[in-house]
Amino acid sequence: WDALTADTRTPYPHLCPDFAVEVMSPSDRIGEAKAKMEEYRTNGATLGWLVDRKHRTVYVYRPNTPVETITDPASVSGDPELPGFVADLSRVFA
Repeated sequence: WDALTADTRTPYPHLCPDFAVEVMSPSDRIGEAKAKMEEYRTNGATLGWLVDRKHRTVYVYRPNTPVETITDPASVSGDPELPGFVADLSRVFA
């Protein structure tokens, strides 16, 4: 918010989060969820996690790098974009 100019600080500014997390519900389609994550990345997100509970998989999105696939993780780290941040996924995949 602080990086926006006064002209762009509207009730609904057009901006992209630096970090996005999508946890898929049973009705979500993987192709649509991956497309949404690519949209975040294309629009400036520096880190994105797509959590597929059904397949116990996390897809990690970063700019200019291939998507990283982590299968059955106990946790996932936000380093280096979010130094020291670790998400415990034990309850997500329980």
